[in-house]
Amino acid sequence: MSNFSHDEMMVHVPLCTHKAPKKILVISDTYENLMRELERYSGIDAKAVPASVALEALRSEADATYDIVIFEKHSDDAAMPAHINRVLKEDGLVTLCHPDLEDVQANKSVMKVLGNYFKIIMPYRAAEETVLLASKEYHPTADIILQRSDLLEGQQYYNCDMHIAAFAMPNHVRQCYLGVIRN
Repeated sequence: MSNFSHDEMMVHVPLCTHKAPKKILVISDTYENLMRELERYSGIDAKAVPASVALEALRSEADATYDIVIFEKHSDDAAMPAHINRVLKEDGLVTLCHPDLEDVQANKSVMKVLGNYFKIIMPYRAAEETVLLASKEYHPTADIILQRSDLLEGQQYYNCDMHIAAFAMPNHVRQCYLGVIRN
């Protein structure tokens, strides 16, 4: 059974943040539902690869190929962010699953590595999970493409209000991540 709220938030948040997404790379062992969400957009060229071979797949991709990478798995491999950065265009962004925000040390480690490549690093809620959005150019709440998010049809969870609300976090969490989250 699909977790439609997770699938919608993993896809629509990055696609409604990036100014003109055309090429999308989905890395997931259960990518079918994510690909189905991507079908709601016209003019999108999406490629899916299993997360079990993510590093090998990224190594084989050309530089600056993708606008967005959707990575539905947490990885402690320091090479992963470097390869994701390499395959993204100069205004690209990535969403990736990561440890729960309560695991501050694990998250700070991931965010610091991402900080080597991305100007903006912000956690958000995708249903029951926390996801990181790391962007070279676009801010997920300041640069949301409202027209694109408002014109989407058929979602059960995602809308422009959920997009912005997903980035809200309590002060005790903000305090834990001062200097690491980049917004």
